[in-house]
Amino acid sequence: MNRAAPLAEGAGSGAGDAERLPVTTLKGVGAALAEKLAKLGIETVADLLFLLPARYEDRTQIVPIGTLRPGERAVIEGEIQLAEIAFRKRRQLLVRIADGSGFLTLRFFYFTGAQQAQLQRGVRLRCYGEARRGTLGLEIVHPEYRRADGPDAQRTEDSLTPVYPAAEGVQQGRLRILTALALTEVERSSVRDWLPPALLADLGLPTLAAALGYVHRPPPGADLVPLAIGRHPAQRRLAFEELLAHQLSLRQLREDIRADAAWPLAPKGDLAGRLLAALPFALTGAQQRVLREVRADIAAPSPMLRLVQGDVGSGKTVVAALAALAAVECGFQVALMAPTELLAEQHWQNFDRWLRPLGLRVALLSGKLTGRARQSTLNAIRSGTEVPVVIGTHALFQEGVRFGQLAFVIIDEQHRFGVHQRMALREKGLGEGRVPHQLIMTATPIPRTLAMTAYADLDVSVIDELPPGRTPIKTVVIPESRRDEVVARIATACRAGRQAYWVCPLIEESDELEYQAAEATHAALVGALPELRIGLAHGRLTPTKKEAVMAAFKRGELDVLVATTVIEVGVDVPNASLMVVENAERMGLSQLHQLRGRVGRGVEESTCLLLYRAPLSPMARQRLDVMRSTNDGFEVSRRDLELRGPGELLGTRQTGLLQMKVAELTRDADLLPRVQHAAQVMLERHPDNIAPLLRRWIGARERYGKV
Repeated sequence: MNRAAPLAEGAGSGAGDAERLPVTTLKGVGAALAEKLAKLGIETVADLLFLLPARYEDRTQIVPIGTLRPGERAVIEGEIQLAEIAFRKRRQLLVRIADGSGFLTLRFFYFTGAQQAQLQRGVRLRCYGEARRGTLGLEIVHPEYRRADGPDAQRTEDSLTPVYPAAEGVQQGRLRILTALALTEVERSSVRDWLPPALLADLGLPTLAAALGYVHRPPPGADLVPLAIGRHPAQRRLAFEELLAHQLSLRQLREDIRADAAWPLAPKGDLAGRLLAALPFALTGAQQRVLREVRADIAAPSPMLRLVQGDVGSGKTVVAALAALAAVECGFQVALMAPTELLAEQHWQNFDRWLRPLGLRVALLSGKLTGRARQSTLNAIRSGTEVPVVIGTHALFQEGVRFGQLAFVIIDEQHRFGVHQRMALREKGLGEGRVPHQLIMTATPIPRTLAMTAYADLDVSVIDELPPGRTPIKTVVIPESRRDEVVARIATACRAGRQAYWVCPLIEESDELEYQAAEATHAALVGALPELRIGLAHGRLTPTKKEAVMAAFKRGELDVLVATTVIEVGVDVPNASLMVVENAERMGLSQLHQLRGRVGRGVEESTCLLLYRAPLSPMARQRLDVMRSTNDGFEVSRRDLELRGPGELLGTRQTGLLQMKVAELTRDADLLPRVQHAAQVMLERHPDNIAPLLRRWIGARERYGKV
């Protein structure tokens, strides 16, 4: 395939038109193929150019058969010496070819009569595939091939061959043809480089045209190592532009929201002082600092957009409660949304315990509330004065819920909610042209490099100090062969009046995954420790039954709770001092840290036992070493980002956040400071270039913040 001509840089009124051309304008793209391409996010001609190859194959040189090694992918050429149908368990076509340096067998399990007729003795073939050891020596199964005795027999590929991400119903050959057509098409109408030349020069990055041309058709001799790891300057140029587009979209989103009006909430009384005086503990310095930051935000007439990060047990909730009292003193309502009914109930218990002595009613709105009790609560919420604080799950934004005057919204574990859910709650506060302040809490500490991109629309506060007197959790890594010792340790802890968790990844035994199932573990523990009260909680129980078991554990009516990871974000049980995690080698760092945070909430020393099944993979060994070496949630998150990437850390695979085409935050973190600078330059000097840049990389995808 001839290499496409370079892309024009495009200027003037026609620049960028190629980005709006539907993919159906390309030859051979009908409605059926267009539908398959749409599943890859390809709707325009230019979209094809931003579907980058996952890897490359070198088909620019013919390799002598005699030099091939098993596992090597190469182009070979030779003459057919023998072609026959063989019956070895299944019907197959075997074709032997030789080139003077050696011979090789081509094996076809699926073939047509026409293919069989073409592959006759004496025909010369050029083939590409992976060599492997077979019963007849070296072989290639289902190679790509063409006749090599035609008019263009001497021609080989003049660029490395791209291999694109797999797409159902779209073959690699078709994608290569389409990208070549796209390169030719955009040469005619151009793809505009929206980054100013001066900015590119400062960054030392190639132009968009040069980058796209290179990544789709690298020249012969190109170094495959930087291309394979995404560090070639051409790839870095595209990653930089995509990161810049996301940064700009979030900054614009922030400005759009900040342009709305909000009720300024300056404290008008001493409710916060009375609550502080009644608390059995003093705020840490970090809590005081974050509270000042939140109070400064909500006192302004523009809506607060603040994320409060804090490790498990750092005291985020009491900071939220103290800030919420400013809204109450100003005559407004506060809503707190939690991802589960159990967590909502826990928040309600805390707020009710803190605010009831101040004469304030706190309502709990969840799916369990029905009939007259539900209607009575809804009426009280609608009044705006009877219930100043409302806590609930997604039930808060259902159609029948009306607030009197909602001015402050608190969202716990925001990444567990979808965009529509978060925004529906925000819309509940619209009134008199004003929107609520938003305070978002997360117990998943986000490393600074990730927060710079993921939360560019939010101010970020960090509670980086645990309350005094908290004893660090001791983490021990134990092979499952020592299970009996762990059971004995549970017995000792429970006889001393403590409680224990035992977490298992699956509910039932699985033949495919060698996990210990929760039900099997529960049965084994009941048999081994008949004197203890042992409960079982997992995702297949009805929400009512599951929460009843977990509530019984919290009340001390159970000694041991065997559970799946439903307890990752769950009840606060200060008396629980022992956590056992089964098959810990299979879990990610963030999840392990969240599970570990279920203990260590009281004055007793707590222990987390991580049971693993040998042999450990290198990554599993790294994860367990991290857990053993640190209790610092930010360090755990930093290592988790290195090992697994941002999707898992943020829970974003469900929400759509940070699903990038080219950039990878872990790999490209060093670009982020320059991305932030470039975003400022674009906003100040080139605002007209921002909208088309966002269309190119983000399109119409919704972002967190504002509908």
